[in-house]
Amino acid sequence: MQGISSRWLLKLLPWVHVNGVFRLNRRLSYAVGDGRVTFYNTGAKIQVVPQELCELPLFRGFDDVEVLNVLANRFVQRDFKPGDVLTEKGKEADEMVLVAHGKINKIGTGPYGDEAILETLAGGDHYSYQAILESQDYWTFTAKAITAGTILSLSQSAFEELVEQHPSLKKHVDEFKALSAKKQDNTGQAAIDVVAGHSGEPVLPGTFVDYETSPREYELSVAQTVLQVHTRVADLFNEPMNQTQEQLRLTVEALKETQEHELVNNREFGLLHNADVKNRIHTRKGPPSPDDMDELLSVVWKEPSFFLAHPRAIAAFGQECNRAGIYPTPVEVGGQHLPSWRGVPIYPCNKIPVTDKRTTSIMLMRVGEKNQGVVGLHHRGIPDEIEPSLSVRFMGINEKAIISYLVSLYYSCAVQIPDALGILENVEIGRGS
Repeated sequence: MQGISSRWLLKLLPWVHVNGVFRLNRRLSYAVGDGRVTFYNTGAKIQVVPQELCELPLFRGFDDVEVLNVLANRFVQRDFKPGDVLTEKGKEADEMVLVAHGKINKIGTGPYGDEAILETLAGGDHYSYQAILESQDYWTFTAKAITAGTILSLSQSAFEELVEQHPSLKKHVDEFKALSAKKQDNTGQAAIDVVAGHSGEPVLPGTFVDYETSPREYELSVAQTVLQVHTRVADLFNEPMNQTQEQLRLTVEALKETQEHELVNNREFGLLHNADVKNRIHTRKGPPSPDDMDELLSVVWKEPSFFLAHPRAIAAFGQECNRAGIYPTPVEVGGQHLPSWRGVPIYPCNKIPVTDKRTTSIMLMRVGEKNQGVVGLHHRGIPDEIEPSLSVRFMGINEKAIISYLVSLYYSCAVQIPDALGILENVEIGRGS
């Protein structure tokens, strides 16, 4: 059966027993989101999907569809070429920018006065909503195009005009400003007041840990199939091997391949769709370079467990290391030598998709319940269980003498806190020197 893979993700994830639902209680966060927006085009004209504006922190939770449509229509399209300066440091900051497609570097001043790349933006990203929310004197960075592409911009004057015209928008903006003013720590969570280094007998602050009012709940997903075996086969052809057992073994292998695929790609709980947007970064030039992998390590810096990448992405990273004259030390895992970076192993996973444009993603995660990392979810002890959360139930024999078995596998996964998972996106593979 050629479809059987190493399934490293299933082996590496710590599995947590779940009774029905896994509730993820997190501290309350005042951060109102920093999501990505989606666009559509009619010929050469590109527009933002109105409801997608709610992914932006400023409009998160705003549900007036009519006003969202008006907002979307006020964005102005602008095409750019490689090397174009879209916003210049020191100039007046008076617009919010959405990146429809293409790649842009935000360039600012480093700690020693030199130029430094602060962030790389690509399609769906945005910057400087603060510029339309309240007056800012000047841009603190330069936005420079790496590739050709398109941006959509909304000026401060156009936004203020809409705020005055639509009371619902004005109310939402006022609530957003009030929420932003609440006391929070550097991660956006409700602050816990603590004093340290004091002397004497000062009055200690009173505090409590505020939790999310509507915590996310994960229900177990299921992969199922009905295995059918004719009684004639089961009765007469069980030597030299048990045909029923072999049929079941290969069926279970297929279910586990599906399980790993869903853990990576499912839109509800899959890892590629559940990484926090702030933890999604882009490659500097396209192929995965050592600098890109270091940047990913800076996202998941607390006890990173492993990288997970498509085999072709691992090959592309190896080629970039060869070009730079760098030879990472492999690590030994279970008698196998695997590539690594900074001592963190890189495991292959063919379930991470490769697009038609030959781009893919590389994931880095911290795992374990005690580490507040990524965990797999399952339920032990289900009826007719042959492995944890995997059952084979006899369904009977029909009038055509066919034996049926229901094979079920229950699973899900959860990212306990956002910094447990980071993704390097738009990784180019198969690119020549």
